[in-house]
Amino acid sequence: MAEFGKKGIRIEELTKRYGQGDTAVDALKGVDMTVAPGEVVGLIGPSGSGKSTLLKCLGAVIEPTAGRMILGDKIIYDRGWKIWDLRALRRDSIGFVFQAPYLIPFLDVTDNVALLPMLAGLSNRDSRKQAVALLHALDVGHRAQAMPSQLSGGEQQRVAIARALVNRPPVILADEPTAPLDSERALAVIRILNQMARQYETAIIVVTHDEKIIPTFKRIYHIRDGRTLEEDGEGRSLE
Repeated sequence: MAEFGKKGIRIEELTKRYGQGDTAVDALKGVDMTVAPGEVVGLIGPSGSGKSTLLKCLGAVIEPTAGRMILGDKIIYDRGWKIWDLRALRRDSIGFVFQAPYLIPFLDVTDNVALLPMLAGLSNRDSRKQAVALLHALDVGHRAQAMPSQLSGGEQQRVAIARALVNRPPVILADEPTAPLDSERALAVIRILNQMARQYETAIIVVTHDEKIIPTFKRIYHIRDGRTLEEDGEGRSLE
């Protein structure tokens, strides 16, 4: 596995331009962001503000136009990718949690979580052992042999969080992880993310429109028109 240390993520003057000439659109216009290990921050903004583009750049899904991205103690982007195997980067060093859990329907809960470490070269036995330990930590260990269709929505999202954590990535990107959940389950997911962030020294970025969870963040990046403004959880500017 790639080893980037556990020092969070930092981006500097990140820009992303779509198209060329008169039709060019600047989706990101010099974004700065720092998330420390063990920290969960919110990323909010209206539709079309650049949230999805920023998340795709952070997840090495699309290439920025300019700027720098530092993951752990490694520069991963600086006027071009500095990591040759982006697939391995995403697999080993960036965890993803989505609005929908996207669990593999024909694998049981344990195998859904164990699949990533197995793909990274860990033995089947050790991968499953690691998966079961995480499932117990997330209070779904009793569902380890269940199929995804047998789980509640909240249980499915906990399994998705376990899958994101299983390779101990320095960064997790969570895209609207509480959108399909009621208030109680949404707040439970955020408590879990905070607990896991501290336990594993993971930097977590949560993109959300969910008014229920916004007050739980100590820091928020508000993105509008491709630029970010850092605020505390009370909405006060930190800049």
